[in-house]
Amino acid sequence: MDKLNSIDGVILSPLKIIENPLGNIFHGMKSSDLGFMGFNEAYFSTINYNQIKPWKKHLKMTLNLIVPVGEIRFVLYDGRKNSDTYRKFLDVSLSQKNYQRLTVPPNIWVSFKGVGNDLNLLLNVANLNHDPKEITREKIDTFKFNWDS
Repeated sequence: MDKLNSIDGVILSPLKIIENPLGNIFHGMKSSDLGFMGFNEAYFSTINYNQIKPWKKHLKMTLNLIVPVGEIRFVLYDGRKNSDTYRKFLDVSLSQKNYQRLTVPPNIWVSFKGVGNDLNLLLNVANLNHDPKEITREKIDTFKFNWDS
């Protein structure tokens, strides 16, 4: 990942798609991959076209986000005051055309928008089970990011 467009601790890992005339194979994550912090839960989430899910950050969980279907634009914001990338944004769209895994460590804000016209599906391979007590949420206008650009 380009250091100028990165946030400390965030990893963008290219993934393989193995084409097969009967149906393709989409790699996701192995225990030997950079960003693997253990495994407790994997879940799928969808986002409708042109909709934005507002900001949230996990206080303990590491996210490993993969988009095998559709296209999703992820925007990350570093609100960690002790970070070298404090107040920086990272803007990346994931899809089959840009098939990568986005690893987001704890305490990084994440928001995302459905870009594909049809189904936009993400997989999160998380190191912890979902716990609403370790999530902080904010409204979409909390951090000044232009979603129209």
